[in-house]
Amino acid sequence: MIVMGGIIGAGIFTNPYVVAQQVHTPFLILGAWAVGGLIALSGAFIYAELSSQSSESGGQYVYLRDALHPLVAFGYGWSLLFVIQTGGMAAVALIFANHVFELVGVRVTDLRAALLASAALALLTIINCIGVRAGSVTQNVFMVLKLIAIGALVAFGLTISSPAQSAGVTIPTASSATLGQSLIAFGAALIPAQFAYGGWQTACFVAGEVRSPRRNLPRGLLFGVLGVIVVYLSVNYVCVHALGAEGLAQTKAPASAVMRLALGERGARFLAAGIAISTIGFLSQSMLTAPRVYFAMADDGLFFKQLAWLNRARVPAIAIALQGGLAIVIVLVASRFEQILNYVVSVDIIFFGLTAVCVFVFRKRNQGRGDFFRIPGHPFTTAFFIIACCVITFSVVYKEPLNCAISLGIMLAGMPAYFVWAWLRRRRVERETESVSG
Repeated sequence: MIVMGGIIGAGIFTNPYVVAQQVHTPFLILGAWAVGGLIALSGAFIYAELSSQSSESGGQYVYLRDALHPLVAFGYGWSLLFVIQTGGMAAVALIFANHVFELVGVRVTDLRAALLASAALALLTIINCIGVRAGSVTQNVFMVLKLIAIGALVAFGLTISSPAQSAGVTIPTASSATLGQSLIAFGAALIPAQFAYGGWQTACFVAGEVRSPRRNLPRGLLFGVLGVIVVYLSVNYVCVHALGAEGLAQTKAPASAVMRLALGERGARFLAAGIAISTIGFLSQSMLTAPRVYFAMADDGLFFKQLAWLNRARVPAIAIALQGGLAIVIVLVASRFEQILNYVVSVDIIFFGLTAVCVFVFRKRNQGRGDFFRIPGHPFTTAFFIIACCVITFSVVYKEPLNCAISLGIMLAGMPAYFVWAWLRRRRVERETESVSG
């Protein structure tokens, strides 16, 4: 449930139209989601092996620190704060805003969506900072709502007999595209799919709090990702079946559009309400995940110690407030879901690939040990994941060079920041040593 709940947010209700804008046939649309699922599954294999060798909370940060270098791990934590986590929160908040407007019947504009998304982020940040956290029962309710919405979407979507036709709007076809252009388009289609599949890795953040993590985390990762693949392929099949490839590419709220065709406006509003509510629950819960990484960085003396500070309610309020503030800035500056999507994925996928490299390092160190989960088909499955990360990175840089330049620039800005904190830590250790010897 942790793995599936971390993956199934709101992207699956929106991202099908982004995929359909890149590839324009039902086969390629479903193919992109199937390949995205295989990438996520191969990534789950990798994180299952890594988590079975380390029970320390912090996930990717710990793996990168111990296998590669603290600089690489710091770059990940830095990017998590300024790009990955905050950008992901901004994107989910925009999905919430779009479905709220769909629910009340108001025309969606980029400005309206940005303002409502910012207000939602601000409210949730304040609530989480003062310690009014959603408990496990509440989160399970949100998860059930998502599953009910998905089940209703699939069941009623299959009752629609023919694809809806868009009103005189056409999209370019891929018939005249070269092989290279087609591959780049398919790589670009993997970007929103990868974003929707993202989240399985966050289960490793809480490895230190899971009973028998070396056994339970690998199982949870693999079965959770397999379950999500089934759910996502079902949703996309229904969207293509009901709307057609062209209609899907023109519909920013495809799930609601399918329900409108099946049950009329009441059906669309029912699904929009379910998506909006579950999105808020997902967003609220995700706000408390990344501070575990900041805590690990601060514990290593490589980040602001204030970000690991807990208030009386045992909540990392400063870290949550900073995250929320940065997410609001991203929403207001970018304002479009597709822009934020590329902004986040361009950096996130780089660290996925680097984390996969950690498998080779740990295997070399742990030769002779057999008490950890081993990736089936390694090194081929691991290499497949790394190559897929490279393809997606190239595609997003090619398609959105400006957004990528911004996010990659922020990531690289972490390098001088790391050396500053490393110097400060060294000076602090020297002073403590002098004090003890004196």
